Amino acid sequence: MIRPQLILAPGKEKSLLRRHPWLFSGAVRRTVGNPANGDLVDVMDASGRWMAVGHYQNDSIICKVLSFETQNIDDTFFERRLTSAIAYRKRLGFFNDNETNVFRLVNGEGDFMPGLICDWYAGTLVMQAHSEGMHRLFPLFTRLFVQLLSDYGLASVFDKSSATLSTPSSDGFLWGREEAESIISEHGNRMYINFFEGQKTGFFVDQRENRHLLSSLAQGRRVLNCFGYTGGFSLAALHGGAEYVETVDISRKAIDLCNRNVELNFGDCQRHKGVVADVLQYIQTLKNTDDKRFDLIVLDPPAFAKNHRSLQQGLKGYRAINQRALESIAEGGLLLTFSCSQAVSKDDFQTMLFTASANAGRKVRIVKQLPHAIDHPVSIYHPEGEYLKGLLVYVE
Repeated sequence: MIRPQLILAPGKEKSLLRRHPWLFSGAVRRTVGNPANGDLVDVMDASGRWMAVGHYQNDSIICKVLSFETQNIDDTFFERRLTSAIAYRKRLGFFNDNETNVFRLVNGEGDFMPGLICDWYAGTLVMQAHSEGMHRLFPLFTRLFVQLLSDYGLASVFDKSSATLSTPSSDGFLWGREEAESIISEHGNRMYINFFEGQKTGFFVDQRENRHLLSSLAQGRRVLNCFGYTGGFSLAALHGGAEYVETVDISRKAIDLCNRNVELNFGDCQRHKGVVADVLQYIQTLKNTDDKRFDLIVLDPPAFAKNHRSLQQGLKGYRAINQRALESIAEGGLLLTFSCSQAVSKDDFQTMLFTASANAGRKVRIVKQLPHAIDHPVSIYHPEGEYLKGLLVYVE
């Protein structure tokens, strides 16, 4: 069967020659055939030379490349890719960790499966599609995972793609035990995960090692966890011996779940307080007091810059919250600050923090860069995969 083709404009093949897995619509001169979203298409340069094969999407990223080699894109192809992803996590010891049973199993472009995210939650595998092509393959992936993960205690497979696809989709279980809520463990901290209601695939798996770092720094400190969601950083701080922890989030549901997570681990804990509030307004009230009562602040906001068109506005938002945090933190305090916006580069983020520090009039030293965890590999050909930027800074 002849596949539809995307014919590139002259000179637009350079990114594919560098094996970048995204082809933008502006590079395509014409389309041969009538591909639907999710169909396989061949990409040809202006002279008719074959370049790649991938999933078509009528969007700014018109094709997510699956292969730069001529080969059959069949069940065996995807089995090889999933087997490789599982082997990587097995080699890193994730399936044998007694204290942590949640991790990323497939990381999209980082595992050469663009458009597919899979996270492991103590035996429940949550799949999330970011392309129609990958979502159409979920029945195949479910069968393959049942086969490939049979020795690792796979109990259920869940589809959580309703928020990431342009066409209507319903979240739900595809195989196995159907329990909407589960308890997972991360470095010994237990947490409730609701697969239907949780953000991302249910939890922010990428911050695991940064939470562990926070735990090692929290002894005797007073911690403010902003955009705290269900309290991952707060649990890490309490586990590390923090004197007091406050979790702030605008969502009442998130704070309620955070309080349940604290109780699950620490019982009736007087060292923690959950606050439902707008973070920017809340930090402003701290700035206006003479008592700088927090000496460790975490800023882990949602993506302020969804794309390059909103980059400057997003950086303005990051600058505002960081400046207010720096104005509010105690002498000798530590700030862990993050951006999960793919459009924000490391240089953008550091320049933003430089401006916020200067405006706050504080002496600030960078202690450590804070990337995402090692179960989130980044393809050398796709630097955009390094979406999480973070800095640990010391403030005088």
